[in-house]
Amino acid sequence: MSKPTSTGSSYGVDYLPKIAYARGSYLFDIDGNRYLDGSGGPAVYCLGHAHPEVNAAVAEQMGKIAHAYRYLFSSDAVEELTDIITDRTDGHFPNAVYVTSGSEAVESCLKIALQYHAARGEMSRRRFIARRRSWHGNTLGALSVSDFKTRRASFEGSLLDVSFVSAANAYRPPDGVAAGDLAAFLAKELEDEILKVGPEKVAAFIFEPVVGAAGGVVPAPEGYAKAVEAVCRRHGVLIIGDEVMCGSGRTGTWRALEQDGVVPDIMSVAKGLAAGYVPLGAALYSDAVHRTLVDAHGGAQTGHTFTGHTAACAAAVAVQKIISRDGLLDHVLARGEAFRGELRKAFADVPEVGDVRGRGYFIGLEIVSDPESKAPFRPNLSVHADIGRRAFEAGLICYPCTGNVGGTAGDTVILAPPYNASEEELAEILSKLTVAVKDSVHAARKGETLA
Repeated sequence: MSKPTSTGSSYGVDYLPKIAYARGSYLFDIDGNRYLDGSGGPAVYCLGHAHPEVNAAVAEQMGKIAHAYRYLFSSDAVEELTDIITDRTDGHFPNAVYVTSGSEAVESCLKIALQYHAARGEMSRRRFIARRRSWHGNTLGALSVSDFKTRRASFEGSLLDVSFVSAANAYRPPDGVAAGDLAAFLAKELEDEILKVGPEKVAAFIFEPVVGAAGGVVPAPEGYAKAVEAVCRRHGVLIIGDEVMCGSGRTGTWRALEQDGVVPDIMSVAKGLAAGYVPLGAALYSDAVHRTLVDAHGGAQTGHTFTGHTAACAAAVAVQKIISRDGLLDHVLARGEAFRGELRKAFADVPEVGDVRGRGYFIGLEIVSDPESKAPFRPNLSVHADIGRRAFEAGLICYPCTGNVGGTAGDTVILAPPYNASEEELAEILSKLTVAVKDSVHAARKGETLA
């Protein structure tokens, strides 16, 4: 494998191989090495790579016009995508601000929430409440509502004043809280924080229905979303569902919160929306929010030069049509559950795999030193990175993460295969990951992890 100069990688190495091309679930570097994309990069490539129908749709749009500025023109692509999203969300989100990343989508959600309260004459509602061990993006606003210690550290002092409540993690609940009491405990904690800050000062509560990189795929416990929804409704606090990573079908339903029976006021989507073919994200919001913004200000006061990028929307239209036509969401929902069972069976003799969790094709493994106490391995061992490196060298891409325990410790690995991955590809993911995890754990036990 060649070693060109690079800024580094997820696996702690100082070089990156140079990509040559990709087909379906596989990528190939310039040296001919083949990599199975078991995580869709960072849970993006939900239809794999170089899908001929998506490529053709983008090429056709580019042959007409790449980008029509949103303040001058609408387009078939924008209007069709909005109709598709409205349909996929059962009519709850007919309004969208299209952007070019998940971070921008979250930033727009925050601004829409603030504008909504301003439009109602409640300028005191400026505070956001978020959760510990959350990740919402890299812009300053999105970073402000994120509790990801290593990603925040360089920017402290310039971030918004945000309140944080506990993570909704059934594997690592707050001390003394039983699993059956977790949802009620967390809802009360949220309400206590709202009352402490002052309900008249709180704009919105933002949370990931299934936490991605910050926690290693952590679905909220049963009843949690309903419980926090009730709290927010009592106090006039908007609900922002951040589905940048877990949305657009990744969990087996188009909205992750659909499985929780909750509809937020505002929602961010991105990664799987256009599947990485062209950068695209969106801030979606209800008609109730939309009418308030229109009556006061004529519409949402957020967006960018490339908002509603025509070719990006054309890509998303093609992606979403394929997913619907091929019945991929039902497949992801059912096959994902079975795949998690296969992972648990494969690691039954590896007690260090403390938890296998997730929804659909959004799956996390948590690696621990002591399965009884759930104590993590020492951070300097970088077990997560070592797993990622070993898998990568064997031709498997996974998504290793750390910091889920105390901000600096903990080891997790995320799998997010393409929705249309074959059975042979899923079997390859399973076999190569099993070897990588077992070898990394063995090395960590000897204190010899190389990452």
